[in-house]
Amino acid sequence: MMRLWISYLQLVELFVSSLVHLLYGFYIFSTAVAGDLAQNLNEYFRKPNADVVEVKDGTSKANADDLPPIVLVHGIFGFGKGRLGALSYFGGAEKKDERVLVPDLGSLTSIYDRARELFYYLKGGQVDYGEEHSTACGHSQFGRIYEQGHYPEWDEDHPIHFVGHSAGAQVVRVLQQMLADKTFKGYENSSENWVLSITSLSGAFNGTTRTYTDGMQPEDGKTLKPICLLQLCRIGVIIYDWFDIAWLKNYYNFGFDHFNMSWRKMGIWGLVDCLLGNAGPFASGDWILPDLTIQGSIKLNYHLQTFPNTYYFSYATKRTTKIMGVTVPSSILGIHPMLFLRVLQMSQWRFPPDVPPPYKGYRDEDWQDNDGALNTISMTHPRLPIEHPNCLVEKESDCKPLQPGIWYYTYVKGDHILFIINRERAGVQFDLIYDSIFERCRKHVFKKKPPTMPNEINH
Repeated sequence: MMRLWISYLQLVELFVSSLVHLLYGFYIFSTAVAGDLAQNLNEYFRKPNADVVEVKDGTSKANADDLPPIVLVHGIFGFGKGRLGALSYFGGAEKKDERVLVPDLGSLTSIYDRARELFYYLKGGQVDYGEEHSTACGHSQFGRIYEQGHYPEWDEDHPIHFVGHSAGAQVVRVLQQMLADKTFKGYENSSENWVLSITSLSGAFNGTTRTYTDGMQPEDGKTLKPICLLQLCRIGVIIYDWFDIAWLKNYYNFGFDHFNMSWRKMGIWGLVDCLLGNAGPFASGDWILPDLTIQGSIKLNYHLQTFPNTYYFSYATKRTTKIMGVTVPSSILGIHPMLFLRVLQMSQWRFPPDVPPPYKGYRDEDWQDNDGALNTISMTHPRLPIEHPNCLVEKESDCKPLQPGIWYYTYVKGDHILFIINRERAGVQFDLIYDSIFERCRKHVFKKKPPTMPNEINH
């Protein structure tokens, strides 16, 4: 009887979670559509009485060109500029600086695949996922073509600042390691010094216990439970990609085009094969959720370094508190409705006693503080399987002058989506965080030997 009651409660929780996530996804999509319609109608009916002459500061363009770009990298289910119309994943933060890029990467593709896509987005050319990886994972070696890179001059003398939200922070770390390992064909001169700084907003460095709540098996961190939220997500994504509706995929794309799951290429039997788990990204494990388990993150981190010439910063979010020694959500109104249940579940998470812990020294209590998507312990700095150099920042004045090769981290009261999508929801915190990030990139983090400007005369 007790087992039946538990099963019933699990089904109710699955129904509620699915409904909440579906409604939020519909809200985002409809908001983007409504915003585009309003903008188009406004442009159609507005008839200016006189020609508008744009006045520009004569030096602003030149100064902007001299600045290293700040690249904002989205997280899971995210999107870049050009997707979902005029909606901004980063809540319009990209408008705070003259030279900001917002790439559109696969929203559910693996960390590895997204790092490869990010490189070619910046340098230009056709995305090359690598022959060995592509063969092992069962997808095409080549992907999207960028006729013109968004920063083709990118090299050690023209480095870049990266700001990653959630899984986006780990994408940048993997990309930097790829540059250091010179894994991009035709770019044997690449190095880790192409990256000037990495700033993480709620970064997924060490995995999250939410993956197990949503359906990843805690035994291996790779396979899915038979009935879970991620199974519903898997089925929905496969069907979405199989129908391959051009205008819809231009508006939002999960990023699995290199798996060729369109009905034009695989037919009805190919769809059945994918749904049964015999083919596609979910069969090979080449998607983002296995990378976000604790086991998957440890596997990734084995190969990732913190480099001595790069500046590292991270903001770790938390929406929990302790009452009489018990971790609980810190508020009701301060947590997004989509995340409240997950904050509660993650704060009470216990690794199954009959399953080996993901690493030696694992303790449930270390992983209870969270923001509804990631555990706070995971966001501060890379710490598994080895802890990287780090420094807790309580006051900015305490860590000046800044030193490269050290993860400076600070705690922020907020849930996982406080600083994205909805700027008004974050309030003044939104401006404080992003202003400090951009100011640091422009004023405090720079190359020790800047490249010679064209107007400088060598004597």
